[in-house]
Amino acid sequence: MEAGVSDNNNNRNEEKKLESWPPWTAESEIRMRKSTTAPFLMKTYRMVEDPGTDDVISWNSDGTAFVVWQTAEFAKDILPKLFKHSNFSSFVRQLNTYGFRKVTTKRWEFCNEKFQKGEKKKLCEIQRRKKWSNKQQHGVDEDQRSTSSNSSSSQYNTLMDENKRLKKENGALSSELASMKNKCKELFDLVATYENISKKDEDERPKLFGVRLEGEREEEKKGRRD
Repeated sequence: MEAGVSDNNNNRNEEKKLESWPPWTAESEIRMRKSTTAPFLMKTYRMVEDPGTDDVISWNSDGTAFVVWQTAEFAKDILPKLFKHSNFSSFVRQLNTYGFRKVTTKRWEFCNEKFQKGEKKKLCEIQRRKKWSNKQQHGVDEDQRSTSSNSSSSQYNTLMDENKRLKKENGALSSELASMKNKCKELFDLVATYENISKKDEDERPKLFGVRLEGEREEEKKGRRD
């Protein structure tokens, strides 16, 4: 009788062990989340890796960060293909939520120690930030406003440089056109002078009954007789 009770107790203990296996803890949940990569990170990595867009977005010289070289072209031509929007500021905000930081103020260069050239397997270790303190959120808002302002300033400077270049080219074309007009005028004056000389020589030939003689002029003949 005691043996039967003991066996039942053992079976119940085994069942409890199976029900609790594996132990579901906060740590195991984090590991599970880290095993998958966020679509945003995969798409961004794909953009940076694409050699066909290196003039717009590419890795930096040592592959530890990526650079958006032309923000206007990036927002217009590349973002809509993968993210279905053309808002550069929104893209930067997404980078911030995944722990990316701007490397320098001179260009749009972003880095994350887990986002590097040839290290695609590390992307799953980058997690989206969910909890923000008031101070952190304020800092992000300030950075977003600064990013938006810098983006607008960069686009304005680009347009101003393009406008200066077009004005310079227009000035060169206007100068060349004026030079060509002067040459055409000189040519027309030369042709008109030649026509006047030809008409003058023709008028000096004698006429007979109103018809211009084609032979030698009387003065020339007289000169030869003398």
